[in-house]
Amino acid sequence: MAPIFWQNWRKVFATDAIFALNNKSKPDNQPAISQMVPMQSSYETWQNLPQMFFDKAEEKGDTPFLWAKRDGKYQSVSWQECASAVRALANGLRALGVHPGDRVVIVSESRPEWLIADIAIMAAGAVTVPAYVTNTLGDHRHILTNSGAKAVIVSTARLAGQVFPAAMDAPTIETFITMEPATPDPVTPEKTASFKILLWEEALDAGRGKPDAGVETAAQATRGDLACLIYTSGTGGAPKGVMLSHGAILHNCRGAHDLLLELGLSQERFLSFLPLSHSYEHMAGQFFPMSIGAEIYYAESIDKLSTNMAEASPTIMTAVPRLYEVLYERISKGVAKAGGLKAKLFARALALGQKAYEHPGTLTFGERVENRVLDALVRRKVAKRFGGKLKVLVSGGAPLNYEVGLFFTALGLRILQGYGQTESAPLISCNPPSNNQIDTVGPTINATEVRIAEDGEILVRGELLMLGYWGDQAASDATIRDGWLHTGDIGQVDGDGFIRITDRKKDIIVNSGGDNISPQRVEGILELELEISQAMVHGDRKAHLVALLVPNTEAAFEWAHAHKKPPEMGALVTDDAFRKWLGDALEHANAKLSSIEKVKRFSLLAEPFTIENSLMTPTMKIRRHKISERYGDILKGLYGAKKAP
Repeated sequence: MAPIFWQNWRKVFATDAIFALNNKSKPDNQPAISQMVPMQSSYETWQNLPQMFFDKAEEKGDTPFLWAKRDGKYQSVSWQECASAVRALANGLRALGVHPGDRVVIVSESRPEWLIADIAIMAAGAVTVPAYVTNTLGDHRHILTNSGAKAVIVSTARLAGQVFPAAMDAPTIETFITMEPATPDPVTPEKTASFKILLWEEALDAGRGKPDAGVETAAQATRGDLACLIYTSGTGGAPKGVMLSHGAILHNCRGAHDLLLELGLSQERFLSFLPLSHSYEHMAGQFFPMSIGAEIYYAESIDKLSTNMAEASPTIMTAVPRLYEVLYERISKGVAKAGGLKAKLFARALALGQKAYEHPGTLTFGERVENRVLDALVRRKVAKRFGGKLKVLVSGGAPLNYEVGLFFTALGLRILQGYGQTESAPLISCNPPSNNQIDTVGPTINATEVRIAEDGEILVRGELLMLGYWGDQAASDATIRDGWLHTGDIGQVDGDGFIRITDRKKDIIVNSGGDNISPQRVEGILELELEISQAMVHGDRKAHLVALLVPNTEAAFEWAHAHKKPPEMGALVTDDAFRKWLGDALEHANAKLSSIEKVKRFSLLAEPFTIENSLMTPTMKIRRHKISERYGDILKGLYGAKKAP
């Protein structure tokens, strides 16, 4: 079966965009490209994130801030209510023994309490350590132990049951707080004697009436102080804790503000559905909205995202490229099934939209009139599926396929691709709305320098850089050298300062002929085929590429039904006729690739790459080394195969 995560996302018919951030950078005579835009006074004067929050709460008062579903409908928490809860929890944490500099882990889905806990931890002078709800027991144990966490805050009873055993193995844990009633199993006096277990409300009650730790910290913490410790997803081994300062995140918020300013930032609404444990959503879906006084709606779940968009009518959303790819596949298939006039109008809207983007000013008078009519007949209907007020969708976290970006742009959806990584808090660059170049990740945000090393690696410098990796000085020194972050990404910068990412430095395939091949590019093109859900290509020091392919479950079962075969993936991947069907899809993708990029042999896998089987990170990137280890014999056999197995 396909991963449940992506099966749910395939149910979503949403809209897309990438953080529209404004700025054009042009290289000067120096090897670096620098974005220096006058800083807004508030971003300049804020010294830490709690100070920013309390300032905005004072300004916004009783107006709605956070929205979550309760009793079947969205209900709000005002800025002042949120501030009161932050103060109470900050004081409560101090009363429970959390001191400045201590680490507190949050394991929760996105919800109002996540934000309250995050700010309260920082307001108590402590350090937030976000953790993914999809983490394994081993992941939780590593994070709790490696960070030396003093406390952990967990949302549900289910998560409490998963985190509790890890907390028992973490010698520094003193407090275990649950947002919802939960009795970790097993619980015995011997096992719980080492730390306190209490409910969210009890933690807040512990701080009510106490001296205000939040205000005290907001007045003292500096931009250079450690704010949070975000563990990387671990594509190459155990996750490392990235130390981000208050200033790094404030720098990102300022950059986002300046880039989006041309769209008009007034009464904005965000719909948060990516994990807040991801540095991307942590900044773009929480702190940036907070900095501009926006409202934040929390999506119930991925499969309810379409409904939540209609209810929230967001103006700005952040997403990862995989969502856009799923939507691209879903929409294309739906239109093809509908056929008739609807399909013809849709195809014409795409054709004219693509021509208008790729060849500006070339539409004839008749085409311009036709295109305006298609705005009403096609594009406006698509926009309504996303609440009708969307200004921009931001794409980040991985490369966006050009064909997918062009598809949504032609449909009238502003999709702006950005670039960053956890080590830069994370935003480095993004396309501006006024000059969106889909095949790039845009120019750098302001007050940020980028240069290209001799080997093509992208180097970054500025306040946005991490303070280092927690407890790993050697890795810190290897990653930040002479003040420059070595991103591990290979790229180019054009004459207007727009950055193009070509691949990850360590992922580049060098074939036996000495040619460099980007596996991400090849995999992205393969995965655009409706029949292929996931792909991993292989071929370092080989004469040609081979691939492991995971079939699209929905498309595969439709094929099985049409050919009177059992809808069982394990049986289908060994069926000769089914393999030929997938092979035809592969050849269709190969036609879009150069001769050195073409996949010559492939093997089908019944089991997808998932977080649960450790073949995918929580940020939905494949773990190449793990996949190569598990399927090493198959990959080796592909080079001796006479035909695709």
